[in-house]
Amino acid sequence: MVESKIGNVHEYSVSELSSAVKRAIEDNFGFVRVRGELGRVTRAASGHVYLDLKDEKAVISSVMWKGMAARLAINPEQGMEVIASGRMTTFPGQSRYQLIIDSLEPAGVGALMALFEERKKKLAAEGLFAPERKQPIPYLPEVIGVVTSPSGAVIRDILHRLRERFPRRVIVWPTLVQGRGAEEKIAAAIEGFNALTPGGDVPRPDVLIVARGGGSLEDLWCFNEEVVARAAAASKIPLISAVGHETDTTLIDYVADRRAPTPTAAAEMAVPVRSELLSEVLNKERRVANASTRTFESRRTALLSASRGLGRPEDILGAAGQRVDRASDRLRAASRARLDQALTSIASVGGRLHKNILAAGFAVSGNRLASHWARISERAERIFHDRKTALAGTVRVLETVSYAQVLDRGFALVRDDAGSLIRRADAVQAGGQGEVQFADGVTGVVFGDPPKKAATAPALKTSRKTKAKPRQQGLFD
Repeated sequence: MVESKIGNVHEYSVSELSSAVKRAIEDNFGFVRVRGELGRVTRAASGHVYLDLKDEKAVISSVMWKGMAARLAINPEQGMEVIASGRMTTFPGQSRYQLIIDSLEPAGVGALMALFEERKKKLAAEGLFAPERKQPIPYLPEVIGVVTSPSGAVIRDILHRLRERFPRRVIVWPTLVQGRGAEEKIAAAIEGFNALTPGGDVPRPDVLIVARGGGSLEDLWCFNEEVVARAAAASKIPLISAVGHETDTTLIDYVADRRAPTPTAAAEMAVPVRSELLSEVLNKERRVANASTRTFESRRTALLSASRGLGRPEDILGAAGQRVDRASDRLRAASRARLDQALTSIASVGGRLHKNILAAGFAVSGNRLASHWARISERAERIFHDRKTALAGTVRVLETVSYAQVLDRGFALVRDDAGSLIRRADAVQAGGQGEVQFADGVTGVVFGDPPKKAATAPALKTSRKTKAKPRQQGLFD
């Protein structure tokens, strides 16, 4: 019988073994630097970045916590060759190990330049670098927008240069120009300037300057991000890029409408020199004045030369004046002869107008007048007759409706002493005076008390053939 050796081996629980492995890995790999190519890159909503480091034989899962990811100078992308520094640990929940990255940097300038060239070819193929897309920079802008850090020397250099050359209104959009997230803020600043409404509370710039001082390739890398290049290419406001020094080149330089080697040079491109403009204006003013003087002088000389060739005015006008005088004399003589001829003709005609001719003329005129008068008289009589007939009819109608006809039938009008009609018995005052108008005249009356009402007599029976007539009562008892 063989004795088992397993009984002397320590028995671990799952958690104990995982903790032991975790301690062993962390103790032996507390700080490591790993070079590799970035594979999967995932950004969690929490801000952490999960990525894979790989080569041709193996893959290491890695993680960058939110604070570290926010301080990255470059934006990690799949395919980028990097050097990651950190510590190894395990993740017991999934029985795997991972690298906690404390710093991440490109694996040399060559890797970044390869990525730069790749992006450059991509954007060039889309036509973002085409010369026909470039907008002209305005000669003298009213407002200049600057996208840069508000605390650096760049903005001071730009403002100082503008004051020296030609002071203009400057609006600064403060933003990060280095580090993680700077590319998004730069793009947002460019888009924000373009979104301003012309004539609004914040004036829309006539030209933009995107500026940053010099630095390493990693420091300037945010200006190589596609989001910045595309925002600059989409800008409707002419844009000048001024990133780094003259030897530094970024993607925004290719898509910008104008590239300046330095921020100071960008200010020089944005505005002309005011003193030079004044000198040029004065120079042109002198040239215009000299040209005008020369023109007037040449014209005066030409006029004097022409006047000498014309001769004296009296020599030219003398003969014409004589011809006018002779024509005037002939006109005066012809007018006098014409007048004498007309007077002779009038006298001849007047001699032929004797008494019989005038009488015959007056007779004809009288006959015509008599005929017209007869027609007028006939027409007047006809109109008078028609109007008389119409008036007679109106009179008959008026007599029909007149109250005099009523008085002829036995009625009378009663008036008080003021001449007003009395229509009711209760309107009469005892002892009051008045008048009664009959058909043939008016008589005065004095009103007495109204008569007492008689007792109502019993109704009389009448036969079917005879109707009882009520007794007529006069106006006065």
